[in-house]
Amino acid sequence: MNEKRKIVLVGTGSVGMSMAYSFMTTGGLDELVLIDVNKEKAIGEAMDLQHGLPYARHNMVIKAGEYSDCKGAQIVVITAGVTQRPDETRLDLTARDTVILKDVTENVMKSGFDGIIVVASNPVDGMAYVAQKVSGLPSHRVIGTGTLLDTARLRFMMSEYLTVSTSNIHAYIMGEHGDTSFVPWNNAYIGCKPLLELLDEKKRDLSDLHDIYTQVQQAGYEIVKRKHSTYYGIGLSLNRLVQAILNDDNIILTVSAYQNGEYGHEGLYIGVPAVINREGVREIIKIDLNEVDQAKFDKSCETLKEINQNAIDPLLK
Repeated sequence: MNEKRKIVLVGTGSVGMSMAYSFMTTGGLDELVLIDVNKEKAIGEAMDLQHGLPYARHNMVIKAGEYSDCKGAQIVVITAGVTQRPDETRLDLTARDTVILKDVTENVMKSGFDGIIVVASNPVDGMAYVAQKVSGLPSHRVIGTGTLLDTARLRFMMSEYLTVSTSNIHAYIMGEHGDTSFVPWNNAYIGCKPLLELLDEKKRDLSDLHDIYTQVQQAGYEIVKRKHSTYYGIGLSLNRLVQAILNDDNIILTVSAYQNGEYGHEGLYIGVPAVINREGVREIIKIDLNEVDQAKFDKSCETLKEINQNAIDPLLK
């Protein structure tokens, strides 16, 4: 890959711009290019960010651009998509976003782009699937944000519950970024101590875990109810994922990764713990799921397969 730390953002809505703004404070980029179907908005967003550069952590080139700018970029982040209508089914939304992701990905690849695609558009597992199929890139170089934000929410809430730093909460949300996600509690640790063992010692009620998961699973809805959309959490999650790739971090993140039989399924993207480095997904971490958790994962996979087959594949032919 080119040594220049250049990324392209396709979609200058709240999610994409939250990520873009976060790089002003964290640094880590040499160049950020903004692309949007509304070119004037992309120009305006670039100008707004440029004017903050004197106070940013590091200087960088920020500009509105075209798909031709994707050539030479290390990463293209796609946040473009539509908002679900009140009377719209999930399959209808998936179909509309599939058309958008197909067009975006085709334009990205026409530039000669040969890096890593990161997808945050919803439904993210399906849209990562679209981006990989259309781009033809190796599956490990197309990554969805998956349950990255869900896992951050879980760790925050577990930290509040246990009064332990989030950095010492080793627990994951797995499955789709949606209603069939789950937490494999048997594989959760606080520091080096199994979570369930710790709760038993502290005489904590295990039903609290169900309540915490419910809060995590409903968090997005609760935020939307109050402020109509969510973007800061996913913007920072995208920043972390992009930094992990650029810095060759070899860090474990719960992303939407292509399945090659690691958990008994193939041919779909779904949220699992994976090692992320400059090559994308270096490997999927295979943890031993108990019978109950494996059944939950299977259900999540079947849900996504049905969506892929009924709403996505017909539009990719």
